Amino acid sequence: MNPLQERYGQEIEAVLAKYPSDQKRSAVMPLLYIAQREHGHITREQLGQVGDILGISSTDVASIVGFYTLYHDAPGGKYRLQVCNDLPCALRGADKFFDDLCSRLDVQPGGTTADGLVTVEGVMCLAACHRAPMFQVQSHTEITYYEDQTVDKAVQLVDSWRQVNGK
Repeated sequence: MNPLQERYGQEIEAVLAKYPSDQKRSAVMPLLYIAQREHGHITREQLGQVGDILGISSTDVASIVGFYTLYHDAPGGKYRLQVCNDLPCALRGADKFFDDLCSRLDVQPGGTTADGLVTVEGVMCLAACHRAPMFQVQSHTEITYYEDQTVDKAVQLVDSWRQVNGK
């Protein structure tokens, strides 16, 4: 039994029970969610462990992680602020918003603030083009959307997290 199964065996079995035994690879996304909860990202070892459980390669598992913005293959801040910067949002100022936000937070795109609290990333399509600039924030417990944003409002939000987290 691999370490992921040892720690979350009952939960994993409950997930697998929802799928036909010959289609268990379809459980990859819920198993990745379980794995990611532990560290806030999915480790290389966990990619292999999920693959072992499902009978697929770690490369196949990694391709899912790389495609979806809700999965992360590297450590990040407690909050992941993900700015939608696809073409329709860019036409509404998302690229400038993203650049200016990174500048105000003194972080490189895709990087984490010096206090380790916030990772700022550009992502594709959060389904609110008409409300750009917009972003979603992922924490370990929830996802929240912020539409019609300004850099000042976004920085105020980050400052509120810093107060709550004593940073």
